[in-house]
Amino acid sequence: METTITIGGDLRVGRLGFGAMRITGPDVWGPPDDVPAALALVRRAVELGITFIDTADSYGPGTSEELLAEALHPYPEGLVIATKSGQSRPSRKEWLPLGRPEYLRQQVELSLRRLRMDCLELFQLHRIDPKVPFDDQIGAMKQLQDEGKIRHFGLSQVSVAEIEAARKQIEVVSVQNLYNLTERGDDPVIDYCEREGIAFIPWLPIARGAHASAAGPLAEVAAELGATPAQVSLAWLLHRSPVVLPIPGTSSIEHLEENTAAAGLRLTDEQFKRLSGL
Repeated sequence: METTITIGGDLRVGRLGFGAMRITGPDVWGPPDDVPAALALVRRAVELGITFIDTADSYGPGTSEELLAEALHPYPEGLVIATKSGQSRPSRKEWLPLGRPEYLRQQVELSLRRLRMDCLELFQLHRIDPKVPFDDQIGAMKQLQDEGKIRHFGLSQVSVAEIEAARKQIEVVSVQNLYNLTERGDDPVIDYCEREGIAFIPWLPIARGAHASAAGPLAEVAAELGATPAQVSLAWLLHRSPVVLPIPGTSSIEHLEENTAAAGLRLTDEQFKRLSGL
């Protein structure tokens, strides 16, 4: 099994990344209660060999990006920090698509400032805004790419048809959709990404932690491998397709270390099929 993936032809990263949503405060709002602990968590992720970190302007809002820069800048060679925009946070509990071109441009500029970057290596449209013409949203991304503000472009929570529509205007190198062992509605999207050489980044890869104490085949395979159910869930994703790049998130160094160790697990074909029957 491949342990690395190349995104966009030139971003080579390990196939198990880190999702930086939970390093912010409760409800992904404001700063964490313990900022030094959050900074230590991020630095530990890099120490463990993680080379792909996923964040977004809406985590905080802005807090996750600021903490990543505080913890890691100047960034070590080979580390890719991907961010997203297109989902606004008018209040603590609201997540609303917002894809007006002027807003997306503003958010890219703010992400560059918070992350202390001159160019975002991977920028993803967090959600397609149904109130804004699709071509206008993608066109704004292409213009920002042409200006050197973003290097590679990806999409989040999209269908195959939407990926194909975007690819008429811009190269799409990654897709980030909800997907895990027990939520597999996007199997066709993964199959499409594999055929087209597009990285597939599943969010909620262990189902909000629901797989951590799961019974049945997941617990059985975990016992066979001397691993935890959460680790087996991540190993299943890695086995599912060579283009899959899970980004488990946590606010705990213990869980971070547990998740990262999943990259070393190898499922047999029989174990993979048994788990796939869930």
